[in-house]
Amino acid sequence: MTALHPVRAPKPTPRALRPAPFPLVDEIARHCAQEAEPETVHVEAHLPGHVDGTRLREAFGRALTRHPKALLRQAPVHWWHRRYTWQPADAPDGDPVSFPEPGPEALHRARQRALAECPSLDAAPPVRLEVIAQGAAAGQDTGPGTVLLLTAHHTALDAPSCLRLLATTAELYGGADNSPAPPPVRAVQKGVRRSGGDTAAVRLVPRRPARVAADRGRAAPGNGMLLTELPVPVRPPRAPGARAPYTVNDQLLVAACLSVTRWNHVHGARSAPVVLTVPVDDRPRDAGMPLGNGTRLVSVSFGAGPPGAARNAVAWPPEPAAVARLLRTTAARTRALKSASGPQLGRAGALLTAPVLPVGVRAAVTRGARAAAAPWTSTALVSNIGRLPYPLDFGAMGGRATGVWFSAPVRMPRGLSFGTLAIGGRIQLTLRWSRALLDDTSGAALCALFEEALTATSWSGT
Repeated sequence: MTALHPVRAPKPTPRALRPAPFPLVDEIARHCAQEAEPETVHVEAHLPGHVDGTRLREAFGRALTRHPKALLRQAPVHWWHRRYTWQPADAPDGDPVSFPEPGPEALHRARQRALAECPSLDAAPPVRLEVIAQGAAAGQDTGPGTVLLLTAHHTALDAPSCLRLLATTAELYGGADNSPAPPPVRAVQKGVRRSGGDTAAVRLVPRRPARVAADRGRAAPGNGMLLTELPVPVRPPRAPGARAPYTVNDQLLVAACLSVTRWNHVHGARSAPVVLTVPVDDRPRDAGMPLGNGTRLVSVSFGAGPPGAARNAVAWPPEPAAVARLLRTTAARTRALKSASGPQLGRAGALLTAPVLPVGVRAAVTRGARAAAAPWTSTALVSNIGRLPYPLDFGAMGGRATGVWFSAPVRMPRGLSFGTLAIGGRIQLTLRWSRALLDDTSGAALCALFEEALTATSWSGT
């Protein structure tokens, strides 16, 4: 074992010793799971140095015991049972940490596994960690370093949970403090009720949302993915005591809307409102953060009515005045949506998961309801974590993460997601798509449109 910093003993954590039924989001995900497009969450952190394998394996194992909600397995279930049940485990059922053979294609193959091979729910934990050596020692022309690639089953964990698990692993491995940075202070919004939000800003869209136009060769199963790094778009200066007119998150949403609108126009798709699904996470990021699926989903609609600025994306690059109007209206919508509260998946989700009928019957009903609602599924998912809350510092040898990317599942008919977070003044973007929708060339072209659209949202000082 390499002598780095002493590993600090984990703080005692209360354990849920008794089995617990699946929460609403977990059950819906379990019902809709399919082999063609696995429900995987992919998170990868790039470290500038190398890590000791034995020490990292020990640190990850101890992190799992500190977060017992990650150390679960699905209890045996039959169709007539009323509930799916999470069963706590005292230790992993197998070794969740692996060290693939290094080489020029090692990271590419690990990413493919993250998209195609879902960790089993029947063994604890439903997550795996692959440690990929980079640099000359691995037969690559890149600088030295290590990539930690975490793959989780989305029925059990979401991306913020995976990042929390990695932060605890870093703390136990390197001995450095990996506490989250304090969240930004948001100005109090007058006239917005916490319970109901701004109904004027969040109108239901009577028309079917736009679908991303398909552009691929022969249809193939599974997902494709592209990772890139972009500059954070500039925002106008904020006057002292005043609220910013819009956030980087609003700029990302507008960029997604403009790029999809332009893509569809070029490919001759029908005109329809772009609707983006946005996860909102109100959990704390400290060591007591509850792991699992803790986000609620909201929808942000574009182009449903005046001023209809998204339609100006057919002129490329987008008109600055139209983009400015779209940013202001988007900021009003997102402020209202984030201030509102409600069930994670609405009343329909709560009704589908009521333990009145056996799970086998509820699964069939849920899949049927999802198929019937497919035409009204949102256009794309935009998941923005914001600033990376943790330093992910793996000590003197491993170093602090220089790049972190994540992605979420992209089942059809939506088939497209944008995953973003900010680190070191840069936006780490993962574009993930269903191969039934796009191929690798088309995915890269759509990503280039998003980059241009994000640049168009930058404040020019005029």
